[in-house]
This record gives sequence, C-alpha cells and structure tokens, in this order.
Amino acid sequence: MPLYEHVFLARQDASSQQVDDLTNQFKAIVEGAGGKVTKTEYWGVKSLTYRMNKNRKAHFTLMNVDAPAAAISEIERQERLSEDVLRYLTIRVDELEEGPSAMMRKAERDDREREGRGFGGGFGGGGFGGGGGRFGDRGPRRDRDDRPARDSGEVAASGEGEE
Repeated sequence: MPLYEHVFLARQDASSQQVDDLTNQFKAIVEGAGGKVTKTEYWGVKSLTYRMNKNRKAHFTLMNVDAPAAAISEIERQERLSEDVLRYLTIRVDELEEGPSAMMRKAERDDREREGRGFGGGFGGGGFGGGGGRFGDRGPRRDRDDRPARDSGEVAASGEGEE
C-alpha cells in the first residue's frame, strides 16, 4: 500500500481533547479502509505565519499512514467538512520516517539548549557581540568630541574635497 505523511492544523480554540478526538476519528477512517496509522505526533500549539480564518495559532498534528488512496481522500473530505480543521497537507512518501520527526527533534534540541544556556543566550553563547558580557566587549563609549578633527588642508581619500 502507498505510504503518506499527513499533517493537519486545528483551530487554537479547540482543546487538546478535541484534537485527540479528531485524530482518533481519522485513524478510524484509515483502519476502516484496511490501512493503518504507524505514528501520530502532536506538535502542540504553534504560531501561524499569517492569519487563517481569524486564527493566529493552531494545533499541529502529524500522522504517518499506510493506507489505500481512498482512505486518504475520505480523511481529506472529512477535514474539509470539519470546522475545527483549518488546513491539511498529505504527501506520498517512499518510506516512512522512523523515530521522531524533524519538528520533534527541533523541540528536543531547543529544550536542551535552553537548559544549558540559561537566560540571555544569543549568538556565540553570551549577549549580542559574542563576547563574555551581556552586550559583548565593546570597549568604552566614544562621544562625538573624541573624533579626530578634520583639517581643511587634508584631502580625503575618496576625493570629497577636490574640485
């Protein structure tokens, strides 16, 4: 049977229980058609790039499906009818990914980085400049008065003073 990765986005107003019920409903459709869902991942509530139907966030769920095409078309039909589902995407793949998906690995990596670094963090491990202090080692502040004065007889390298 063909292999698919299916992701759907549910409204932010829906509870986690409602999202689980939707996932179980779609699993039942697949199993009724003679297929199976090999993996289900709930990615959580994430911000959307742009508003969809007045929603700024959505519940993301991934399902790895081993089922005939008729089962996938029925899932997509049910998702079009459901008011809780904002968007969905189904991709046919050659083989299903074992272990956690890239989104779950990213979440684990972010958690490890947050634990090790503490507050602040940034580029290079500390502050904005990559140095040790909060804002890097920028040295003392120079005021405008500290700049060297430009003599009228001095010729600029860029040719500004020439006629």
